[in-house]
Amino acid sequence: MVNGFFGAQQRAAPSRGGHHVIDEQPDIQRVVVVVPAHNEESVLDLCLASVAEAGERVSIDTVLVVVLDACSDSSASIAEKWAKRTEGHVVAIDRRNVGAARAAGFFAASHSAAGSDTWFATTDADSVVRPDWIATQIAHARRGASVVAGTVLPDSVGFDARVATNYFAGYRFEPGHRHIHGANLGMRADVYWNVGGFAGLRTGEDVDLVRRFEHAAHSVLYACDSPVTTSTRRVGRAPDGFAAHLRSIETDHDMAVAQ
Repeated sequence: MVNGFFGAQQRAAPSRGGHHVIDEQPDIQRVVVVVPAHNEESVLDLCLASVAEAGERVSIDTVLVVVLDACSDSSASIAEKWAKRTEGHVVAIDRRNVGAARAAGFFAASHSAAGSDTWFATTDADSVVRPDWIATQIAHARRGASVVAGTVLPDSVGFDARVATNYFAGYRFEPGHRHIHGANLGMRADVYWNVGGFAGLRTGEDVDLVRRFEHAAHSVLYACDSPVTTSTRRVGRAPDGFAAHLRSIETDHDMAVAQ
């Protein structure tokens, strides 16, 4: 995924009032995408293929880092295959902790990608990003966003009508939505390090990080223009992650029907 570099420059960007402001941050010169995985052999190949395609759609040096967290299946061989194809990296840890896994991935890249001209992005191994995923985040960064929090679309497997109706009723697919997903998150590297990066949390590491961004007055853009498709499995890796959210929707639906 190494496709050259754009030069650093100032860019004019439209403000909400219709005027133009100058974004004085350096232009994005490189991208690091971190994908944590714990025994994800059934879905990892599709995820990494989608990230690789998104990297090929931008004319910026893009590095894929797969973090294998206590994997005992064939996730390692899948990760090594895509690392070889994309000149990426594979990091192995034994934490069973998604926050620690994301943190390890960005730490591994920090020796050469720590400044404001580097963009950090992350998604989940059970998710598929769109071909324009990286390009869309970079476009937002060039308009002044330090952090981009995107939306997710549940895949159709096991997502029946009763759950889908309740899910979409409570989800905002619009700018300013306020949803936070580790499956669709990006930020400038210097901003990431400024707040200390991902904490070693088994769940909610994404919400924790974004809240620290906001507390430090870094601009967070809640975008909806490149949603990531994510698994609707009911047993996830994070105790209170997306799978738990779907289970709660099912429970609420069943309780409402029973009343």
